[in-house]
Amino acid sequence: MRFTIAALAALATSVSAVGNAVVNNKCPQTIYLWSVGGSVGNMQTIGSGKQFSEPLHYDPKSGGIALKMTKVNNGLYTGAPQQIFAYSLDGAQVWYDMSTVFGEPFNGQHLTVTASGCPTIDWPNGSNPGGSQVKVCTSDHDVVFTACA
Repeated sequence: MRFTIAALAALATSVSAVGNAVVNNKCPQTIYLWSVGGSVGNMQTIGSGKQFSEPLHYDPKSGGIALKMTKVNNGLYTGAPQQIFAYSLDGAQVWYDMSTVFGEPFNGQHLTVTASGCPTIDWPNGSNPGGSQVKVCTSDHDVVFTACA
């Protein structure tokens, strides 16, 4: 019985090791961000050269998390163009993508989503270049959105 408990504890520890969702702001202006799942998190202000990070997590109400970004203070509630970096944690995998709503706030600026050793999403001009943007990686990697890459 002790061996089984020890083996289960080791397995639980290895499965629970997850990466982070990171937003790097390399743009000259401030970005405003909300982490949205089954509820809306507090607005985060990310100045030029700064970053935001949260552990990858599963939302039981929505199934996924959308990091919604605007260039306008309180823009989530004013209809401002939103850049969305979304992810869904599925056990040992994390699915991630990028989209926009109400316009393209980073039009003309280079955007990427990267994870070490995993597929990259690349929007060289701040707009969807076409095709599916959904990628998948192991959940122990950080998934990094970079504005003005």
